[in-house]
Amino acid sequence: MQKGIHPTFQKVIFLDASVGYSFLSASTKTSSETMEWEDGHTYPVIRVDSSSASHPFFTGKQKNTEIGGRVDKFKKRFSYKKQS
Repeated sequence: MQKGIHPTFQKVIFLDASVGYSFLSASTKTSSETMEWEDGHTYPVIRVDSSSASHPFFTGKQKNTEIGGRVDKFKKRFSYKKQS
């Protein structure tokens, strides 16, 4: 690896402000906002719009609008009338 061309890889706290959920991970992204983590160290905070704690897919609140499957839709659209 060449020196000086790669971004700094550091631990950061990702904070989902909508539900107050946070987790510690590593990232090249940085922030001027900091917060103390459970281990007593201070890390930069990256605010995110949604996480697994607030996204409808993971919370089970997502509504499935599709009633029939693809095959059913195809058969309904291109069904031939029965010949008498």
